[in-house]
Amino acid sequence: EFRQALPGYAFSFPRDHYAHGDFRTEWWYYTGHLRTKSGQEYGYQVTFFRSGLAEARNNPSRWAAKNLYLAHFAISDIPRKDHRYFQRVNRAGLGQAGASETEFRVWVGDWEVVGDGTRQRLRVKDGDFAVDLNLSSQKAPVIHGADGVSQKGEGRGHASHYYSLTRVKTDGTLVVRGKTLDVTGLSWMDHEFGSTDLSADQVGWDWYSLQFEDGSDLMLYVIRKADGRPDPYSAGTRVEADGRIVRLRQPDFTIDVLERWVSPRNHGTYPMKWRLRAPTIGLDVTVSPAFPDQELDTAKSTQVIYWEGAVRAEGTVSARPATANGYVEMTGYAAPFRKRL
Repeated sequence: EFRQALPGYAFSFPRDHYAHGDFRTEWWYYTGHLRTKSGQEYGYQVTFFRSGLAEARNNPSRWAAKNLYLAHFAISDIPRKDHRYFQRVNRAGLGQAGASETEFRVWVGDWEVVGDGTRQRLRVKDGDFAVDLNLSSQKAPVIHGADGVSQKGEGRGHASHYYSLTRVKTDGTLVVRGKTLDVTGLSWMDHEFGSTDLSADQVGWDWYSLQFEDGSDLMLYVIRKADGRPDPYSAGTRVEADGRIVRLRQPDFTIDVLERWVSPRNHGTYPMKWRLRAPTIGLDVTVSPAFPDQELDTAKSTQVIYWEGAVRAEGTVSARPATANGYVEMTGYAAPFRKRL
């Protein structure tokens, strides 16, 4: 039986950057905004997933694959408004994929991230598109939720252990249509692990990450219920420039949808421009996508259709003008989301 995410979990780094095989589901997630020397802007996303196979846990064979590994890679060419994505899936057998519990290394085929947590190298290539990035965290890990757990709904274990590196200095190369570009920028890393599913009345989530030019960062997520209301366990975290943390609960913020976009492939209707307000931190910003069509159909891997895209925010924080780059993730709009947290 897989371990549940319960209160009292004490994070320890660098160990918690590594894999947690006693939990059923785990992911390492990277997004960022990159800029070339000539000023062209790109967004990127790389996510590695580990999914524990319950039936294999009791198999004594050393050849039994106890985990399935999946990965997504996407590049948003902002000037061209062009979004490309790729996906992979491998079992752990014969070293084709894995996630170490003794060092920071996660790989699916030749897609991999390695490092010590604070510093990482991310290398992913598919055809004429690739990233080879050096990542250096500028802030300590930010642990979301209270008492070591990010509660996602009612009930024991309906939660995950979840932390972020919210401001990661980035440099390296980006390959777009076969052309290699030197890039610099900022990335964001999430690492989350747990063993639960969305409950029957939870149909998807909207997740927001913003990196403000004043050095502060913001994460918000809204779990949507079947009747359209936000789940009371929706939450967020503001990280000040000096690393101080302000935790936000669902009543502390509102998100109003200003525009929508209909996918030409599946007719799913997505929110596509938002007003985020959080009076306790003086936040009032409008978030807009770099361009609308940043949708992924991962039928060949995680079997989810979702939107994951580069965004820009403008408005005020504490009555001062504020701008930010960021990413938004939305699930459950093309079809109800029924995958595991």
